[in-house]
Amino acid sequence: MGRISAPFGVRGWVKVQPNTAAAQNLLAYKTWWVEDGDEWRDRPVAQAKVHGRTVVAKLDGCEDRDAAIALRGKLVAVPRAELPGTQSGEYYWADLIGLAVVNESAQALGRISSILQTGANDVLVVTGERERLIPFIAAVIRDVDLGAGVVRVEWGADY
Repeated sequence: MGRISAPFGVRGWVKVQPNTAAAQNLLAYKTWWVEDGDEWRDRPVAQAKVHGRTVVAKLDGCEDRDAAIALRGKLVAVPRAELPGTQSGEYYWADLIGLAVVNESAQALGRISSILQTGANDVLVVTGERERLIPFIAAVIRDVDLGAGVVRVEWGADY
């Protein structure tokens, strides 16, 4: 859902760069999961508000700037069961990561390793014999089959 980018003030508030369609979407969740090494810890949200394109939040147990600094760079998530359902043609990024990418000529291009937000459209980072950047737009994406674990694209192997 986002990443804690920096402390905000001196009283334990943090600034969060959201990975959501709208920054205010994070405000709907009263508890966030914050990465802690190889594990995730639930952190109740005492207060949060939109601040420009970011969210600033006060998490329970984060009482001063030093505690907020310790959270810098940590990912923020919410339990999957709490997320709203998707409409036809909509996908959560987490569902796309790891899927195989195959072009119209049945050539395997690799697997989706990450997704970039560019402003104009999202871009799939596909890692195979080399890295490819494939725009996630209707003109390129032919089919997303989550059950089969495959994304079919109109994209040449030599692009």
